[in-house]
Amino acid sequence: MNIELRHLRYFIAVAETLHFGRAAEKLHISQPPLSQQIQILEQMVGARLLERNNRNVRLTPAGKQFLEQAWSIIEQVNQAAERAARIHRGESGEITIGFTSSTPFNQRISASLLAFRQQHPAVHIQMVETNTKQQIEPLMSGKFDMGVMRNTPLPEALGYQLLLREPLVAVVHQDHPLAGAAGGRISVLQLASEPFVFFDRKVGTALYDETLLLLKGFGITPYITQEVGEAMTIIGLVSAGLGVSILPASFARINVDSVRYLSLEEPQAKTEVWLVTHRQKELSAAAQMLINLMLQQ
Repeated sequence: MNIELRHLRYFIAVAETLHFGRAAEKLHISQPPLSQQIQILEQMVGARLLERNNRNVRLTPAGKQFLEQAWSIIEQVNQAAERAARIHRGESGEITIGFTSSTPFNQRISASLLAFRQQHPAVHIQMVETNTKQQIEPLMSGKFDMGVMRNTPLPEALGYQLLLREPLVAVVHQDHPLAGAAGGRISVLQLASEPFVFFDRKVGTALYDETLLLLKGFGITPYITQEVGEAMTIIGLVSAGLGVSILPASFARINVDSVRYLSLEEPQAKTEVWLVTHRQKELSAAAQMLINLMLQQ
């Protein structure tokens, strides 16, 4: 026979009142079963926990030590139950999100994360920066709860929801002839003969394929003079006058004195941002609330 939580609660009630009758009333049971359960508990413990006679009840030295541990166990169980309930309600827990380098600069997404943190401060959000294609394996294995990425071919096990369509912009040096374009707006065709600073194909970013497809649609095969791994490096090299580039408009929030961001006239010069999850993975309540908030923004 094992000691059960009810045995601990019975013992604590008697130890706190030092009276079997009052303890029985507190527990909403009759006194004889209570006395019997205390005797069973003492047998399982192998020690006398209470000294009682017709006039009073008091704790033995073993009983005093056991009472401290009993209180601690009940408190741990109560805390565990409360933590589980909070996770079930989405009030605590952890969410792991894969995200591309542009995500923090997207005002809608950053506003959603801020609002969620304010509403659910006990939920820990673990953000892992990685490009679109490199998010697929962690999403498949369950390491990521969700991924914020650019549109890209996905395995059948992954599903996406459209977060937003974001304009693409041309990135040029401030002294470039195009920098002074009327209204800060140019055509994709005006970039046809320009040297490009762009992502390395090996990096696996979806923007590489997406931008080349856009340029190809206008009969442009870009002359790529610099290939790098990060968008911030692209902006830095443009600021050094080593070429032009095309990036999502969210990067325009990065203010570099010698760089100008120009709108593109063509309506198809846009990129989709997806929220990707595993179709079979059951999301926590907190993760589902965050998704709902991001989609509502």
